[in-house]
Amino acid sequence: MAQIHAVGISSFPKIALRGIPVHRDNFGCQRKSCFKEINARSSGSCGKMTSQYGLQQKHAVRCQGIQNVMADGTREDVAYSKNTNTGGLRGKLNKVVLAYSGGLDTSVIVPWLRENYGCEVVCFTADVGQVCDQHSFILSLSFWLMHVEFCSALQADCSAGDLEMDGLEQKAKASGASQLVVKDLKEEFVREYIFPCLRAGAVYERKYLLGTSMARPVIAKVAMVDVAKEVGADAVSHGCTGKGNDQVRFELTFFALNPELQVVAPWREWDITGREDAIEYAKKHSVPVPVSKKSIYSRDRNLWHLSHEGDILEDPANEPKKDMYMMTVDPEDAPSQPEYLEIGIESGLPVSINGRKLSPATLLSELNKVGGRHGVGRIDMVENRLVGMKSRGVYETPGGTILWAAARELESLTLDRETIQMKDLLALKYAELVYAGRWFDPLRYSMDAFMEKITETTTGSVMLKLYKGSVIVASRKSPHSLYREDISSFETGAIYNQADAAGFIRLYGLPTRVRAMLEKGL
Repeated sequence: MAQIHAVGISSFPKIALRGIPVHRDNFGCQRKSCFKEINARSSGSCGKMTSQYGLQQKHAVRCQGIQNVMADGTREDVAYSKNTNTGGLRGKLNKVVLAYSGGLDTSVIVPWLRENYGCEVVCFTADVGQVCDQHSFILSLSFWLMHVEFCSALQADCSAGDLEMDGLEQKAKASGASQLVVKDLKEEFVREYIFPCLRAGAVYERKYLLGTSMARPVIAKVAMVDVAKEVGADAVSHGCTGKGNDQVRFELTFFALNPELQVVAPWREWDITGREDAIEYAKKHSVPVPVSKKSIYSRDRNLWHLSHEGDILEDPANEPKKDMYMMTVDPEDAPSQPEYLEIGIESGLPVSINGRKLSPATLLSELNKVGGRHGVGRIDMVENRLVGMKSRGVYETPGGTILWAAARELESLTLDRETIQMKDLLALKYAELVYAGRWFDPLRYSMDAFMEKITETTTGSVMLKLYKGSVIVASRKSPHSLYREDISSFETGAIYNQADAAGFIRLYGLPTRVRAMLEKGL
């Protein structure tokens, strides 16, 4: 069962305004340098509030919930209506579950939903393994300050991650949400989504190991559909842009699992056209957003990978900057000595590292650390988005790259030629379905049953050597190996008579000979 943590609307934290120090403990960080000053300011009255982005002027109803602390110690009510019976600028919804990251987009979506649909907003955050160690947590602070198209909020397995989640809870309440629901999905994510893709050998357009694509259905299912049922919501909302793939992935999941849910996609409705607009909207509505206009990359992280988009990467001619990477060291700076790993696999699924059996999420987390230390798993690619445009992304998938190499190598022992060829053909379609958000499609279920059946005998172990960004196969073994040394050896051949090859070649090459005879008039 996923862990559930809900936070009520009471006990709002203090929100730092211009010139007022940030209450760092409230935002889950004890380092002064961790967060920039929150760029929030009060409108000065509870009367009319005007937005420069074409939103209609509205008389604000006094708020019984969120309050800002002013410089002189007085309080001012934020202009968000608590009356959910009158509707909003665009209609009326009762309760909306919002996929919430705490970043810029989702922070402004909360008040936008309340203003435009007159609804209660329940925020949901999924822990799909965004941060796994203290070093990554420190790096992730800068990541959290940057724009993310949609990314569930950061949470680590360490105490630092707990602090960060505490800050997220307070931030959700300060933005106007009635509660924040958090679920730990790491084990389910790896076991039910990552491992089936790994077993299928799913790779999109020759390179992409589907990190973001695999995370969206588990977030959409558990997060949006299940939580919407738990809290009695009639709608769900996400922060995906109208240019990206994620909007499709989320909404296809909603359609498949609960077609009665209404979907609100603010990026397809509002007048905010970019990042600077969103920051100004947050200021106008006194919403705390720990960001600045200097943030550059759009990132998405989970236990499988970390993606980078935007800024200089938008030009495919630009080489990624060395300091951009967060999960992996530069291969040039990796250790000068190789490291050997033995990956144990049972029926096509990884189960152990160097003989130690581990849970799916723990196993992947361990490999991320080892692979990252050796600079393994960096991919730079131009891909075709589902919506029709090309995009350039850089991916770090250290543990996934190791597992993919091990699984494919063991299959070379356990699968025959025709099966491998069919599996590879279906893997292309499998990857396409996952990339396109069709995880709950009957075709994927059927293909998954095929993959599970043909990998029943893919059991054994693979020894890999990690060195300067590369994954080199050192050895492989399986009790179900189809490899026979007594047949393959050049020195012996009791079963295979080499003279038999002559007849085989004549029969196999008969169509070639007939065509040549025709061309020569024979």
